Formats: sequence, C-alpha cells, structure tokens
Amino acid sequence: MKTLFKNGMIYDGSGNAPFKGDVLIEDDVIVRVGGEIAPDEADEVVDIEGKQICPGLIDAHSHNDFFYDREDAEKYYKPFIEQGITTQITGNCSFSPFGMEADTPYRDKIGGGLFDAHHPGSFADFKARAEGKLFVNLAPLIGQGSVRAGMTGYDPTPYTPEQIEKELEYVREAMEGGAFGGSLGFMYEPDRYAKEDEITAFAKEIAKYDGIVTIHPRACSIVSADYPLLTKKSHLEMGLDEAVDIMHKSGCRLEYSHLIFTGQRSWKLLDKMLAVFKREREAGNPIAFDNYAFHYGASVITVVFPEWYAQLTKEEAAKPMNRFKLQLTILMYRKVLGIDWDDMVVAYISDDHPEYEGKTVPQCAAEEGLSNLDMYLKLVDLSNRAGSIYLGKYYNDEIVERLMNENLSVFMTDAWVEDKGLQNIAAFQTFPQFFLLAKRHGIPYEIIVRKMTGQTADRYKIPERGYVKPGYKADVTVLDIENIKVDESKPDFRPEGIVHVYVNGHAVLKDGEYLGGRAGKVLLKK
Repeated sequence: MKTLFKNGMIYDGSGNAPFKGDVLIEDDVIVRVGGEIAPDEADEVVDIEGKQICPGLIDAHSHNDFFYDREDAEKYYKPFIEQGITTQITGNCSFSPFGMEADTPYRDKIGGGLFDAHHPGSFADFKARAEGKLFVNLAPLIGQGSVRAGMTGYDPTPYTPEQIEKELEYVREAMEGGAFGGSLGFMYEPDRYAKEDEITAFAKEIAKYDGIVTIHPRACSIVSADYPLLTKKSHLEMGLDEAVDIMHKSGCRLEYSHLIFTGQRSWKLLDKMLAVFKREREAGNPIAFDNYAFHYGASVITVVFPEWYAQLTKEEAAKPMNRFKLQLTILMYRKVLGIDWDDMVVAYISDDHPEYEGKTVPQCAAEEGLSNLDMYLKLVDLSNRAGSIYLGKYYNDEIVERLMNENLSVFMTDAWVEDKGLQNIAAFQTFPQFFLLAKRHGIPYEIIVRKMTGQTADRYKIPERGYVKPGYKADVTVLDIENIKVDESKPDFRPEGIVHVYVNGHAVLKDGEYLGGRAGKVLLKK
C-alpha cells in the first residue's frame, strides 16, 4: 500500500527550516521525501495543502506500558494518539511491568502503588505478550524499583552483593533483549531504599549496553521529606547533584526526569539548576532533561499530611495540642514550599464523593462551611488517605518558556488516563499546548517539532524513528498548527488541529477522526 501526502509543509525532525513538498510511504516505510511526486505513483493520495507533516510525535516520559494488556486498553492510548503521539518511552520513575518472576508474591508492589502489573514477568514475556496489542509504539526501559519489588517487595533492608547480582540478571535480560535503558525513582517505594552500591551497580549495568538511565530525583522542591531539614543547598539542587553523581560513577547517559520547581519558592532556583546541566554538558557529560507544558501535575492528597499525625489514634489526633501542632506543621510546609490551599484541586476522593472533583480545597470548604484545614482533613479521611489531587505551581509562564528554549529539553506527558475522577490534562492536551506556547513566545515550530521527534529519538537512540526521511518507519503526524486549539477548563478536551496520524504506515487518525487499530510495536534498541 502506497500513500502519498501531497502539497504539505515538511518539518523533517532535524530542526531545519520546513520546506514544501510531498511525502510517499509504502507499507510501514517512508520511501520518498520532498519535491513533487506524481499521484499515479500511489494507491491513495492525501491532500495536505496548508498543513504541516512531521515525524510521529514521541512522548519522552510515559507509563503506558502498564495498560497494554487490559481488556479496555484502547481508552488508555486514544487521547495520546489524538495529540499526534505515535511513540511513548515507558518504564520511567523506576516502574516497569517486567523485570521479575511471573509468580512473584509481590505483584501488588510492582507498580509502587500507582500502577497494576496484570502480567508481570521477564522482558521476553512482555515483548511476546505485547505483540499485536499496541495502539502506539513503546520504547521500554526497565525500572529498578519494579525489579526490587519483584524480589523483596517494600522491604527496606539494604541489598547484599548476592541480591544485587540477582537484580542485575533481570537488567541484563532486558538490555540484551532490546530495552533502551533503565530508570530510577527515589521518591517511591521500594527504590528509595536502594543504597549507593546497588544504585551504582544498576546504572553501570545499563551503561555497559550504552543504555540511558532516567532518574526521578529524590526532591523536586526547595525542601522535602527525603533530605535533612538543614542543608547547605536546597533539596531540589541536592536531587540533581545526586543524579549527576550517579552519572559520573557509572558512566551512563542520564535523563533527568520532569524538571519541575514545585512551589513558588523553588522558582528562584531555575538558573542554578540550568547552570548544572550546562556545566556538565560543557564537560562532555551526556545529561539532559524533559519537561511539561502545564503548570501543575498529579499528586497524592497526603502531600502535606505529616507522618507523625497519620500515626495518631483518632482520640489523640482530636486533642487540641495535636490539632494546633498539625496546623502549624502544614502552615510551615505550605509557606516553605510556596504552595497554598487553592493550589490543590481534587481529582478523586472515592466513588461515593464525586461532588468534590474539580474543586479546590477552599471551594469545598466554602460549600460546607468549614475551615480549609478541616476540609482538607475531611477529604483525607473520606479517601482513606488514598485520594488524589492536582497540585499547582510546578512552573510559571517564564519557567516553561525558558525550558522550551533550552537545547537540552525534550517534551513529555508523564500522564495516564485515570479510571476514576478528574482526568489529568497532560494525557489529553500536552503536545498541542506546546505548539500554542511556541506561537505565543515566538519559538520556531521547527524547534518544537525537533524536541518532540528527532531530538528525543536521538537522545534515547531509537532507530528509524523521529525523522521524515527515506528508509525510516512511516510514523507521521499531519498538523494544522495555526488552528490548534486546547481548553484548559476541560482537562479531557480533545484538541483540535491534529489532522492525520499514521503509526507504522497505518492511519489511526484521519481527517481529525479517530480510527484506532493496533498498529504499534515494542521498539528495540539496536
């Protein structure tokens, strides 16, 4: 089957200026690019006059490897296709659905409480099971936290040399099978318990295969619960220093996951953080980062809920002294971070309480005649401490623009479709939003396309993807950039301006209409 895209403006993924021309694909391969190609050379002609054709967009940070084997899997991928995404890099933040024994007694721990691995097992098992089931391409990483959880659950005991060697067996199986690298996530159980020798051994093993290591740092704010309270540097800076140290000791290529500045007081650290990346690159070290388009992200409702209070009995918790101490603790945390109650939007409390979804804590409090603190505690209790929120002040407009203009940045969603509650806007509108921000800030579209395509493919060493050039796979996205539209008031709004999406030569979205189809593949590093 030959498909000819006629009369489009070609953004080839290189970052060079676009050029007018035609693109011919045959089955799953791009065969000709540029110039005028006769319509009779194709079985189908798609007129894209006034539109832009580019490589299929690549989501640099995803967790969608945990959803491919669900009966209703399509719903988890459809919103990403409707953004123009054809490939997602998965296994981030230390979580992957492979890297363990299929009969591990800790299956419920594999996803760190965030994701459910329906069919845990080896990397070979994952590849075989995913064959023919994928709606987009997946470029997998192996998560150290999932490997560790598969072995010992959430046990915080430091690993012995024998246990570390066992962990590395799973890493080798994945890397020799074609995984692109591995991930660490120091905010999550059980990865937060790994000691330096285990972490370094993991990263060194990845480096042996020229793989990349992505790191969710131990802190994304000026202070956190994961470093001592009194330190010479902010905890955000210390998290980056720790990641850099791992890179130096292991020799791995490093991707610093979701560079964010949680809380207004963290925003002043932008220049210091970027200076570290610049210094390391000038020294020849392979480090880069990815970032969001929106100012907020998903979090747990207990984000400002102190552990000491959680351990009290109901009777103890109700005592005036403990209530006063709680109020001071939360106030201090909010002031230190630069986050307030109205930065917390309820995503999900329970099936019995949908009335809170989409509202801030103060809005809920006003409706019920409660103080913000009492309303917050009520939401924590109603959700059995398992509710979810969207937390604001990850960025401001200036920070997003600065990061978009940085040479080392690539773009990602770090989002998934929720089964219940308010959806995360990033799962539906991230990549279109980047185009709108580019227009607002005067950033050339070819630079934006490159960060979504060729630069990401190069960074992760994904073969035959990320460029519109002969011999590359026929992942292509056709856009109407000047007519892209998002709606921040509706998180699950379907963006406009995404015209056609082809995955491995198959049309999965055409003329703005979703077609679907399991055209994706597990991509493998060569």
